[in-house]
Amino acid sequence: MTTETLAPFDPLADAIGAAIGWPEGSEPTETPATTAALAPEQEAEVKPKDFLIIDYSGDLEKTWAAMILASTSAAMGVKTRVFVTFWGLQTFVRDDKRITGDNWMQKMMSAMQRPGVSHRKLSKMNFLGMGPWMMGRLAKQYGVASPKELLEVAQEMGVEFIPCQMTMDMFGLKREDMIDGMAEPVGAATVIGLMTDNSVPLFI
Repeated sequence: MTTETLAPFDPLADAIGAAIGWPEGSEPTETPATTAALAPEQEAEVKPKDFLIIDYSGDLEKTWAAMILASTSAAMGVKTRVFVTFWGLQTFVRDDKRITGDNWMQKMMSAMQRPGVSHRKLSKMNFLGMGPWMMGRLAKQYGVASPKELLEVAQEMGVEFIPCQMTMDMFGLKREDMIDGMAEPVGAATVIGLMTDNSVPLFI
């Protein structure tokens, strides 16, 4: 003869259960309060995406767009990085550096494409500098911050600007040639790692 083990009798629990429709003698395994307590922990496990801008162009309009997006993203609380490579790296050379590089080819390239955020050219309608001048006048007229101003704001808000090691080597750029606050140079493998580790990439 088998004997069943009965749950201890709890009049208060049975009365509450009857009032809300539970079968007599049964108790819920998870209460609404427990579910509510677990919800924040589950939400905390959802990792927010980072924003990674791949800045490979030194054109004025593209530099402007990259700085607007980087500063806006940071202002919204999104962790933002900007990987600068090829002509995009010229933007982050100090404005007072006229010629960079070690050999004659590197120096010639910097002479033809003057580095510095204040010396960017338009990809279309540059007109020997007339196009950028007109863009600057229009920006002031309509209250639009310049790329240099946006760059300073982005740095203040914690945007990380990461130079490409390969491009620095190829162009003969040194750390002292670059603006203050740049991160350590990295290679392509590091950038691929960022893109595959919850970062949303944008190429400009």
